[in-house]
Amino acid sequence: MAPAVGIKRPAAQTITLPPPPSVRDVLWSTIPSQPAEAPPAAERAPAPPLEGFLCLEEVDGRRWSYVVDRGGAVKGRGRGGAAGPAGASVRAVSLQSPLPPAEEIMAFIRSYVVPEGFPDSVTPSYVPYMTWRALKHFFGGAMGVFTTRTLLSSVGVSQSKATPGAIAINWILKDGAGRVGKMLFARQGKKFDYDLKQLRFSSDLLLEIGAGIELTTAAFPQFFLPMACVANVVKNVAAVTSTSTRTPIYKAYARGENIGDVTAKGESVGNIADLLGTGLSIFISKRNPSLVTSFAFLSCGYLLSSYQEVRSVVLNTLNRARFTVAVDSFIKTGHIPSLKEGNSQETIFNPPWRHEPVAIGSRFGEAFQEPASFVAIRPLFEDERYIVTYNPTKDKVYALLKDQAKSDDIIKAAFHAHVLLHFINASHARRLKQKQKQRQANPDRSDYGSLYSRNMDFLAHIAESCKIVSSSYGTFKKKAREQVKTPCLYDKCTSFPQPHFCFCFRVG
Repeated sequence: MAPAVGIKRPAAQTITLPPPPSVRDVLWSTIPSQPAEAPPAAERAPAPPLEGFLCLEEVDGRRWSYVVDRGGAVKGRGRGGAAGPAGASVRAVSLQSPLPPAEEIMAFIRSYVVPEGFPDSVTPSYVPYMTWRALKHFFGGAMGVFTTRTLLSSVGVSQSKATPGAIAINWILKDGAGRVGKMLFARQGKKFDYDLKQLRFSSDLLLEIGAGIELTTAAFPQFFLPMACVANVVKNVAAVTSTSTRTPIYKAYARGENIGDVTAKGESVGNIADLLGTGLSIFISKRNPSLVTSFAFLSCGYLLSSYQEVRSVVLNTLNRARFTVAVDSFIKTGHIPSLKEGNSQETIFNPPWRHEPVAIGSRFGEAFQEPASFVAIRPLFEDERYIVTYNPTKDKVYALLKDQAKSDDIIKAAFHAHVLLHFINASHARRLKQKQKQRQANPDRSDYGSLYSRNMDFLAHIAESCKIVSSSYGTFKKKAREQVKTPCLYDKCTSFPQPHFCFCFRVG
């Protein structure tokens, strides 16, 4: 084992150190000393030349090549202030020939009116939709000049003895009434998701009605406030409907995550067309044309454009109207139309007085007038989560949903209801044809029974429809799944079995 070694510490002493060198001195000490004069150019090692191609770049569909430009070298100054070459520069070379001025202008316009990557970034039906939309906004902007001019004239006449403050109050009350109407109508928001094409066209009809009421104030200026309030309520309800249905329509056209770009360019097209229509209308209004003739012409153009605009929309989901088209085609031909065909055959305008032969998600009291009919058909639907029946008094087929019903049960109930309606219509057609033959054979006889006696064998029709549905529903759903590629976001209907529920659903 090694012996321990002791360490003796020296006594405390004071050491004087030189001042620390400055940072500048330290840096210069690490740099080797430079000669007073630079060696001749022949003795220096040549720097590697910077020549040739650097990279490619594509901007807005145009391609550029970046190369080294030695001819563009500029003079610079070294550390000592002497002038010297700063090196080569980068030069951009276009790989396309320069566009003519007309094409440059068109490219500039396209950057404001079509989405980036057009036409690959949108669906094929985008162009006809935007064409009709622009035409509709053109007529709408032109009509706005006449309605605004009439309102201003009417409020001036009706308040000729009032102060400007009173006129302003009337105008504010008119706008306030419109905002109240917009708020109250917003409770119908669920319908904007599935019947948006029908509601979109209805909103344009309401807009025309509101514009007509505004123009009528010129004939009755003393009733300006109530008439203007009613007109503004109607127009704001139309605005709510139009705004609420705009995003789902744009979403149907967007390919990928470009819904914002499609919406922005679509609104830009509408604003441009609106400004053009407004400018033309101002020019025409200076000649004092007939107000009735101008309004009639602009309204016809607006409604025609609106109808074609909505008709050109191709949605990827099934609602009541498109489902009816699909089932009717399947029953008659065994074929389910494509999305484009189904959308084109869809009924766009449904007036309030139109008779709807099928009701889905009805209440019990609407479907059954007496308990005997319910007791008779209930065994036929023991294994189903719905019941389908026919009410001869109301001439309508009803589908009632049980509390365990899911999305597929709703689809099957709707399919069954249309199949039953087909049997009843066919039976009615046969009876009608038979009565006509009897009337031709015995013209003197007038008692042939009720022409609309559809309640003779509707229980037998229900039993027959159950057999058809059980054997054909699977085929229908398979063919429908092949046509409907995009699932609906509202396939989880939560409000049935109430009378009004979400019927926008996914097939599959």
